[in-house]
Amino acid sequence: MASKYGGYMGKVMLIDLNTERAEEYPWTDEDRELFVGGKIMAAAILERHLTGKEDAFSEENWLIISTGPMTGTGAPSSARFNVSGLSPLTGILASSNCGGSFGIYLKKAGYDAIILKGCCKELSWLEIREDGFFFHNADELKGMKTSQCQQKLSELLPEKNFGRLCIGPAGENLVRYAGIVSDERSAGRTGLGAVLGWKNIKAITACGKQLTPIYNKEKTSAWIKNWTKYLRAHPLTGDTMPRFGTANLVKPMHLHGLLTTRNYSAGRFDDYEQVSGEKLAECFNIKNKGCISCPIRCARTVSLDGRELKGPELESLVLLSSNLMNNDLQKVLEWNWLLDELGMDTISTANTISWAMEAKEKGLWNNGLEFGSTDMLSAVFEDIAHRRGIGAELAEGSKRLSEKYGGRDFAIHSKGLELAAYEPRRAVGQGLGYAVSNRGGCHINGGYAVIVEGLGLNADPQTPRGKADITMLLQNVLEALSAAGQCIFTSYGFFPAILLKKPDGLLVGAVNRLIPHLGWAMRIINKYPLLLAFHLPMVHHTRMFKYALGMDMNFGKFLRLGERGYNLERSINCRFGISAENDKLPKRLTHEPQDKGDKRTVVPLEEMKTVYYKARGWDKNGIPTEKTLRKLKIR
Repeated sequence: MASKYGGYMGKVMLIDLNTERAEEYPWTDEDRELFVGGKIMAAAILERHLTGKEDAFSEENWLIISTGPMTGTGAPSSARFNVSGLSPLTGILASSNCGGSFGIYLKKAGYDAIILKGCCKELSWLEIREDGFFFHNADELKGMKTSQCQQKLSELLPEKNFGRLCIGPAGENLVRYAGIVSDERSAGRTGLGAVLGWKNIKAITACGKQLTPIYNKEKTSAWIKNWTKYLRAHPLTGDTMPRFGTANLVKPMHLHGLLTTRNYSAGRFDDYEQVSGEKLAECFNIKNKGCISCPIRCARTVSLDGRELKGPELESLVLLSSNLMNNDLQKVLEWNWLLDELGMDTISTANTISWAMEAKEKGLWNNGLEFGSTDMLSAVFEDIAHRRGIGAELAEGSKRLSEKYGGRDFAIHSKGLELAAYEPRRAVGQGLGYAVSNRGGCHINGGYAVIVEGLGLNADPQTPRGKADITMLLQNVLEALSAAGQCIFTSYGFFPAILLKKPDGLLVGAVNRLIPHLGWAMRIINKYPLLLAFHLPMVHHTRMFKYALGMDMNFGKFLRLGERGYNLERSINCRFGISAENDKLPKRLTHEPQDKGDKRTVVPLEEMKTVYYKARGWDKNGIPTEKTLRKLKIR
């Protein structure tokens, strides 16, 4: 439905794969005001559809590919699209974000989102154009790795410029953590590539020439210049990230005991310098790359055996190195590229392998995998993608394997989704975030509290005090960012540069000491965000809403948007049985101190959960109350 706002193409399409027909899905300006776009928009659509009885591998599991209103406006780091549906890994609501070109071109074709229901009768690829939707037999694409598939699509389409996404062999073979790849970027987490594979969709393309409407072009253009200048001057987004990418965090993670090592049994890796961002930049990096409209340019292009390949981000780098007791950076580069080619999530793959290594070590499963012995892993990854040999079992993920063989205490996941690379016993707020995250063990959906617990600021990482409210606040901010269609790295600009340039200064020390005691203040903000009816100078996003969309937005409304999205996803998951009982971490992280001489080095999860539920307006079972849902206009 057409919109009075800028930023929207005005169409959401429901595509029935059974009949190969499409119809417009009703999506009004009232919906746009409440849910904006991206993952929150997708959650609102799924909330109307899902009953709690659906399975990930079923025709009733709608897969939604959605954009945000900032996508296509030229706003910094706004070339994002989101994929949502039920996860085959967790069985609950899933979302995965990607920076490839597909979202830009979906809007050029005239659509804000597409909803895929049902299942194609044969393996197909879907072509989206301004004049309709066209299905093609994909037998010639079957079994192709992701770069080969995308290259073949370029040969099949007459247009030079178009957006594309595809799955690799892992998605076709229903690996539970298969991802979706667009260009060199991946919507990797939660296994939605397997859902696309189950629906018999190998690839989707989009092309068109429509421009994203802008409410006030002059003010939008001026604000984008202002915002870009700010990001380029900021120490994180203008210096550290462009120079080293996310891999810059390896060294500080090691120093703070946050570097996941040997299946989360430790937080420091003796050979960390051999796999650091500095080593990557010195020995392998050729150039930096970025998504469309991104001034940060955090992606790496590396040289490997005479080839120019996409380099690893932090999660892949850490989990394929220290977590497996591997100090060979060249192998990490090879595996990172191979896993993208196969269409598999590097985080879940690496964590499943590390669990299997420890299970072998403890005599639970004789699988031939050992820490530090990595020569065979490329073949193992291929076997997982094609479900051959032990790969057929590894394709199920660590939760299911631990239920079969034992070893649940060291299966490092939450709700079935393997954790990211930050060891939470040295950042307990991050541990809380992992446990309560709507999609499972996700550092982003968990709020990324580690940035104030050692990787930006250093606010007593062991105390639970104030962490519930900090976590909630950060979660709400990141949810709103995602709904807008922007990269979470733009949020790094929220941190005043003075606190980052002099981390050992008196001012920073005072701020670090003060933060845990500000839980009460953050509780007031979380409970009454609409009192913050103004724009913050470091949060450029809210004025972009005003100029590009013509939508009334301020910092308080921005927080309320994120809060609405977070509770909306939680309410859906509650239909599928999620409650306080599922907001947990493995015993390794909650009962075994990382430092045997310091009992504080565990995650005091239950203590923080109680405070968090109260802050969120959930009951003691972790379920949003009717009062909370009405307040947020979800009911």
